[in-house]
Amino acid sequence: MTRPTRGPGTADSPSFSYPEVGATRARPLPRGYHHLHHETRIGQGRETFAAAGAAVTTWRMHRASGARVRAGSVRAETGAGVEIAVGLGALCLRAPCEVVWAVYEERRTGFAYGTRLGHPESGEEAFVVDRREDGSVWFTVTAFSRPARWYTRIAGPVVPVLQRWYARRLGRTLRKIAAG
Repeated sequence: MTRPTRGPGTADSPSFSYPEVGATRARPLPRGYHHLHHETRIGQGRETFAAAGAAVTTWRMHRASGARVRAGSVRAETGAGVEIAVGLGALCLRAPCEVVWAVYEERRTGFAYGTRLGHPESGEEAFVVDRREDGSVWFTVTAFSRPARWYTRIAGPVVPVLQRWYARRLGRTLRKIAAG
């Protein structure tokens, strides 16, 4: 597996497999895709927020959920290439992506990556941790996608079910990480 590199990070880049680059930040999500929005309460307070935000933006959450991650940067930054792989041997799915935006704010931390050519899906997925006014900490996955390969087209309605399952898994994983 080659190490992902920094890409151009522009919507007209030939490396992206979809034209609506950055739409998870701007909203509304584009038409013609399956949409996913899943929230998980992680806990309470600044320490929980800091731990959860660090786990999301340093790829720790993805790794702890069982995915293999190869990233062109230690933490999520716009333009960084990343490849997420799940499965083994011939059943290993490799998903090349590029970080399209990242946010590091007092009450909001996270990023989104967009699919690159060769990814089984076409679209974008955002992973954001928020500390709300009441001090509660929430993790949100927002995505839009559609099949980009023959096998994801054949899988049809199974793919969105797997995406929801994975979003829930990430939320549970992040809650455990943030709890220490």
